[in-house]
Amino acid sequence: FLCTLPFWAVDAYTEWIFGTFMCKLVNGAYTVNLYSCMLILTCVSINRYKVIVQATKTLNDGKKIIHSKLVCVGIWVFAIILTLPQFILSEAYSDIPDKTICTMVYPLNFSSIIKGGVHVTQLLVGFLIPFVAMIICYSVIAKTLLQDKGFQKHKSLKIIIAVVVVFVICELPFNIVLLLEILQIFSEEIPSCEYIANTDYAIIVTESIAYLHCCLNPILYVFLGVKFRNSFLKILKDAGCISQKQLAELLKTECETSRPVSGISETTSLHPL
Repeated sequence: FLCTLPFWAVDAYTEWIFGTFMCKLVNGAYTVNLYSCMLILTCVSINRYKVIVQATKTLNDGKKIIHSKLVCVGIWVFAIILTLPQFILSEAYSDIPDKTICTMVYPLNFSSIIKGGVHVTQLLVGFLIPFVAMIICYSVIAKTLLQDKGFQKHKSLKIIIAVVVVFVICELPFNIVLLLEILQIFSEEIPSCEYIANTDYAIIVTESIAYLHCCLNPILYVFLGVKFRNSFLKILKDAGCISQKQLAELLKTECETSRPVSGISETTSLHPL
């Protein structure tokens, strides 16, 4: 995702100067990242549901690692398949004299069908499927935690709320604009120049908000985890940033704040939200 941004920045400042091959590569890489990211977030939601709600049915470590690898490979393969239209149809296209853009050029006879299909796929995989999975899985997880008297309950619930709220705030505006585009594609009315210009501006703004989600995901899914923080503290100690005594005190504090009280609390401590 980050590697594609400089190309889009140059494109926004001047025009697309990198040719059709790089247009296919950059546009395809961006879309693969979008689909794989959203599908992985979906799987994370399902995995947390299985770990916390169905704690007694979890696999052993060996099978769990193999299962996780297969799921990740499957996600990437599926994301690449969904991105084939971007790889095939993206071109460096001159829409006006002396102005070249990187865009998808659809066959004239099937333009509405293919373009509509690409947009619907992006709406489903890029928003609706992960959103529904989050709502269902995290609702059941929250209900399970509320029924438990564990020490970590309130902290876990806050993280659940943060994950869902951040996802909706960042992703919903762009997908509303995308939905409006889909409705316009399948309608028989020809959009006015003003409508097209307003839609372009709306996409720029809402897509930038959606980009923010990529920045917040590491915080929500990684940095808040107990295991990650403990490992990070040990790295700081090995690098000489903190002493062994400071490390011991910090690890003791982490241990006290994440001490399990019951079966469910123990599960959330081993697999922190």
